[in-house]
Amino acid sequence: MPVLIGEVARRSGVSARMLRHYESLGLVQPTGRSHAGYREYADEDIRRIFHVESLRSLGLSLRDVKRALEDPGFTPSGLVDDLIRRTRERIARETELLTRLRRIGDAEPSGWPDVLQVVALLHALGSDSPERRQRAALATETTPAPVEALVEAALNETDPNVAGALRWALAQSGDSGPALLAEGLHSPRPEVRKRAVHALAEIPTDTATALLHDALTNTDIGVRRYAAMILGTRGVADTIPTLIDMIVDEVNDVDAADALSVLANDPALAERIATGLAGRLSPGDIAAPARRRITQALADIPGTTATRTLEKLSDDADRGVAVTAAYLLDRRTKR
Repeated sequence: MPVLIGEVARRSGVSARMLRHYESLGLVQPTGRSHAGYREYADEDIRRIFHVESLRSLGLSLRDVKRALEDPGFTPSGLVDDLIRRTRERIARETELLTRLRRIGDAEPSGWPDVLQVVALLHALGSDSPERRQRAALATETTPAPVEALVEAALNETDPNVAGALRWALAQSGDSGPALLAEGLHSPRPEVRKRAVHALAEIPTDTATALLHDALTNTDIGVRRYAAMILGTRGVADTIPTLIDMIVDEVNDVDAADALSVLANDPALAERIATGLAGRLSPGDIAAPARRRITQALADIPGTTATRTLEKLSDDADRGVAVTAAYLLDRRTKR
């Protein structure tokens, strides 16, 4: 039995106005009209309405819905792939918007002028111009910036000047940035891991120091070495093995030796350092350049172990090693 448009609207949840629109597009045609001129829909018409609504729920346009229902050669695969692409793009846009809104909220703006300042800052941090990005980073001294945005910018920045400005900005943010930077230490991208440890190194807080200490066991040897150099100057004894390896392997060996000299201000650590350096000489097959670097590293390490090691090195087969060791011994006796 045919059903009038009002009843169809009630059953289907599609308004009478939308049903008339479907009719104008040729999507759903009522079977006929009543004596009073009202549209009448048969069961088949109602089923078609539900088909239309089902396809619309997937994001199809009304034009695509009509094709799907009427074109015998129409195949859904290409259209579904296109819907997937468009849905992903929409999600990306909405995710970006959500991130921006959350960052504005984190800045705790007190009024619309503050909101506009934060929005302008976020735009500047994402600018294609390095100069504009650098100015934005430096502007955080007077304009509160969402720390999450600063961290993201710092981990992705390729320009060294901008990167330095972003690290400075993060250093001013206190303890709110280190935890986010620590996530970068485990990024699959080595350049991001490097930027993360460099940024953490410039934050002079206990939280940052603790995270750098955790980085001593990072799977990335570059991260471990940089963390060791920084922590060595902060008196962290666990860095000694890595720093000695760096001297032997000629990786930032001067900086590593400087860090060891700071640690050697503690007499107990001085003996431990000297023993570690001497131990790398014991195999006897270590190359002369490495022996020279170890000799130079012993220069600022006090204690009897360092002195005895230099005495042995003063008889080294390599003249450069022997002369350097003899000079350092002579300098010790004159102190």
